[in-house]
Amino acid sequence: MSTATEKTAGTEAPQGETLLSVNNIEVIYDHVILVLKGVSLEVPEGGVVALLGANGAGKSTTLKAISNLLRAERGDVTKGSITYRGENVHAMTPNDLVRRGVIQVMEGRHCFEHLTVEENLLTGAYTRGDGSGAIRDSLEKVYHYFPRLKERRSSQAGYTSGGEQQMTALGRALMANPSMILLDEPSMGLAPQLVEEIFEIVNALNKQERVSFLLAEQNTMVALKYASYGYILENGRVVMDGEARALSDNEDVKEFYLGLDSGGRKSFRDVKHYRRRKRWLA
Repeated sequence: MSTATEKTAGTEAPQGETLLSVNNIEVIYDHVILVLKGVSLEVPEGGVVALLGANGAGKSTTLKAISNLLRAERGDVTKGSITYRGENVHAMTPNDLVRRGVIQVMEGRHCFEHLTVEENLLTGAYTRGDGSGAIRDSLEKVYHYFPRLKERRSSQAGYTSGGEQQMTALGRALMANPSMILLDEPSMGLAPQLVEEIFEIVNALNKQERVSFLLAEQNTMVALKYASYGYILENGRVVMDGEARALSDNEDVKEFYLGLDSGGRKSFRDVKHYRRRKRWLA
């Protein structure tokens, strides 16, 4: 296998049976604003894939294209295709996708602030028809992975900490019995210790519950620590992809996304004005 530095973006895919396939999609807002330009990626069954890039690179738009939430923002997939378990999802509603096991956890820790933590979690089971006993079992599973939420179960969600709200949003997604979670910027606004805690829970859900994850993250270092494969977006295009370890070791990624080079940490002033190397150009 070629290294991430040498390969052309999108030429290889993570190993394993493909669960989600995004093929050369183009997204336009308000019929005129081109946001995504030929984005392709794959997520294998039981995999954790990172979608990386700076703010405004197109990460959230990619997740919303997959979960069919774009139309609420006057956006549309105008080219390409998105398939989940081999089925084209373009004509499905977000509700259809939830029933099929695809759940998006939105950026910003969206909770129903006036409801308790437990009431928030129970809203995640609204599409299920397997009875109150099964839902109660799922609730106990959530409390197993998020013991802090069990302690705060009766607290109004709007008065919990940012980390607890992120856990509530992720736990609510787990209540839907997902096969795949689209997780948008889980580290945003959280202290490093809480970020590690959230990602350790993601790792446990992946390993023990076999939930697949597509993580949209600006925190490249922590995302590549827990993912097996990564794609880097820049200006709506995939400019690099590869195994997580190869991306972590890549000098371009270190310099442009981690602020590091072979000489150690660089200042933001040095990093932000980089000259793009030709191999990054699509």
